[in-house]
Amino acid sequence: MRLPLRLPRESLSFRAPRRGPFLQVAKTAVAMIAAWVVADLLVPGPPPIFAAIAAVLVVQPSINQSFTRAVERSVGVIVGVVIASVLGIFLGSPTWVILLAGAVSLVVAWALRMSPGATNQVAISAVLVLALGTATPNYALDRVIETVIGAIIGILVNTALVPPVLVPDARSKVDILGRELAAALERLADALETPQTREALEGLLLEARLLRPVRDAAADAIRDGADSLSLNPRSSRHRADLAEMQARLDRFTPVVTQTVGMTRAVYDGYTSSIVEDPSVRAIAEQLHRAAHDVRLDFSLEADTERDPVAEEPALTRPLQIRTPSPEHWVLIGSLLMDLHRIHETLSDEPA
Repeated sequence: MRLPLRLPRESLSFRAPRRGPFLQVAKTAVAMIAAWVVADLLVPGPPPIFAAIAAVLVVQPSINQSFTRAVERSVGVIVGVVIASVLGIFLGSPTWVILLAGAVSLVVAWALRMSPGATNQVAISAVLVLALGTATPNYALDRVIETVIGAIIGILVNTALVPPVLVPDARSKVDILGRELAAALERLADALETPQTREALEGLLLEARLLRPVRDAAADAIRDGADSLSLNPRSSRHRADLAEMQARLDRFTPVVTQTVGMTRAVYDGYTSSIVEDPSVRAIAEQLHRAAHDVRLDFSLEADTERDPVAEEPALTRPLQIRTPSPEHWVLIGSLLMDLHRIHETLSDEPA
């Protein structure tokens, strides 16, 4: 039986899930125009295409990325024009030499273990030098100078015009983690208090496992935030906030693991009589308290009429169960171990 042919719709799309900031577009346009004007004044000759392209590529979401792209672009152009000049001087510039220059450039970049961005730039520069101009030493030197001018202007524009700071996005992702973690604890507590179907338990476990990608998204956002502060003149006012977010993520990452483990234990060991066990109901109450304390720590209390910072933690002491139910003692013991670890995390003062 032949399966119907289906095109990969997502891979064929040229649209992003959401628009980038318009400020980034404006800065790129300013950098491109400024690079063209400055290079045209300082480097007489053909239109300064290399300067404009360098400026467009260098304006990145962070200054650190702009600096990295500027180095890649400059090194790639230097290697590419050297290869093009050598081949052009000895072989001329017919079509087959242009193609040869592109192939040789890729091999040289591979041999030098260049990054993908620099590798592409080597090949592009070599092809453009032979296709647009004469491969003379002066022409090659002018294109290198032109590229460096464009890269420098790209960095200056990205730094001077509201340098990007991605700390607010990191804050949003960390808050989402706190909100979802508290919700997962609440759902687990509800499952211990009311009878559950097998389908409901499967949904409960699936939602708990989704905490891991939420945690990973928060970690990635914090890394992006730290990258945006590198070489950024606005970094001093944001570093303490980002460090606090990283400390909170480190502190609550074990709680994510424990919450998923507790949910898995309930999924594996669930019986209909569990909701009648006093020990299990006591654990459920502790989970409600833990969810309250997670919201308190993340300042996410849903009741906006009260100041969440002024509230007292609800999970004030570990739960002690001296005579666990013989029917559910394995599940109760597993839940108590993870609950004790959660209590230790929530009761410890943040570093």
